[in-house]
Amino acid sequence: MTKDKKNKPSKELPLGFVDRQEKELLVRDFIISNIKKVMIKYGFQYLETPSFEYTDSIGKFLPDKDRPDEGVFSFQDEKKWLSLRYDLTAPLARYVAKNYLEIPKPFKRYQLGTVWRNEKPGPGRFREFLQFDADFVGTKSLQADAELCVMISEILENCGLNKKEYIIKISSRKITEEIFKKIKLDGIEQKLTALRALDKIDRLGWSEVKKLLGEGRKDKSGDYTKGANLSSKNIDFIEKELKNKSSETEDLKEILKIFSDYNFNNFEIDPSVIRGLEYYTGPIFEVSLNFDVKNNKGQVIQFGSIGGGGRYDNLVNNFGNYDAPATGISIGLDRLVYALLQKKEFKVKQSKPIVICIFDKNLMKEYISLQTVLRSADISAEIYPGEGKLKKQMEYANKIKSPAVILYGENEIKTGKPTLRNLVSGEEKSIAIKELANEIKKII
Repeated sequence: MTKDKKNKPSKELPLGFVDRQEKELLVRDFIISNIKKVMIKYGFQYLETPSFEYTDSIGKFLPDKDRPDEGVFSFQDEKKWLSLRYDLTAPLARYVAKNYLEIPKPFKRYQLGTVWRNEKPGPGRFREFLQFDADFVGTKSLQADAELCVMISEILENCGLNKKEYIIKISSRKITEEIFKKIKLDGIEQKLTALRALDKIDRLGWSEVKKLLGEGRKDKSGDYTKGANLSSKNIDFIEKELKNKSSETEDLKEILKIFSDYNFNNFEIDPSVIRGLEYYTGPIFEVSLNFDVKNNKGQVIQFGSIGGGGRYDNLVNNFGNYDAPATGISIGLDRLVYALLQKKEFKVKQSKPIVICIFDKNLMKEYISLQTVLRSADISAEIYPGEGKLKKQMEYANKIKSPAVILYGENEIKTGKPTLRNLVSGEEKSIAIKELANEIKKII
């Protein structure tokens, strides 16, 4: 007996992975349907790339260490490393390079796909999640950057948010580049470590980020992250500069003018928006929610951004000599769903089947005939799929939150009038089969 228990597989999931139930998936489907409508309206093409890429195709662009097993999930196939995609941008760059002569320029594409990150999970932050990306490739026009912000705002508002509940924060990588020049920070690794640290301001706050800019930081679990080893003087200078809300660069001034042309004002300039990835070269933006989000324990948490993006003019060049300046934005759909599910006014209709109870297995032909009538009228219906007496069938119907059951025994079959029991009100009605569908539609 002991041996058998030890050999049983675990019913628990690995950290950072989650089973998603119907309500969450229906909210996600609702968001996806809104995304697709907006994408069609804005003229974007739908694209799908594989889940796996060669590690050297995406490894140069990862925000963590360079070993294949750091930051990504990888395995070796013959002599080459393969990795599950970390984001959808690096695969897009690879796709553009491969199909450079065939695709239009600019190339406007959107993609919905699962990505995987071998990182420490947190509230609403998973190792596997669904991401939405929209990108312009092959244009230096900042109108593209501005339109991405306008477009993502339209998507969020179509999903039920109002302008007070979200904000688009914009900045430019040129601000940090100028700061790094002033403090003479030019080592690539040290610069990247500093960028990754600054990217956590929204989530950790300045006091903790300053530790990451210095020697390092130990989190609540005891894990230690090595810092950028900047001097306290330089750290204070960076903090002062990034808190200066009036910081503007030429690219930001141009975007603000385009925002004005769009009559778009749901944004703020925030130099502390960094984006941790190395490849950004110009304007960057982040999408943040302005309402409280609670974790599974009911505690209000700092949720941070639900996505963002920016201009990356040199990424496609990593695959060869291609003239493909680009800009893009992405949203973590599972993070957005996690937040939207907590909005009391955000509701999604869950269609539950009408349950046809079984009184006699020999009457199955009549049950199937009745089920066909309901399904032909586009009503979700099922014959009780288990075995057991009426009490057990009613327990099943209540458990799945069915709106009603149909009692169709020998007497009801003789009269041609099934009994419809409303499980919300408890009311029962004897109804002719030809009227049954219309009566059910009144209660579902």
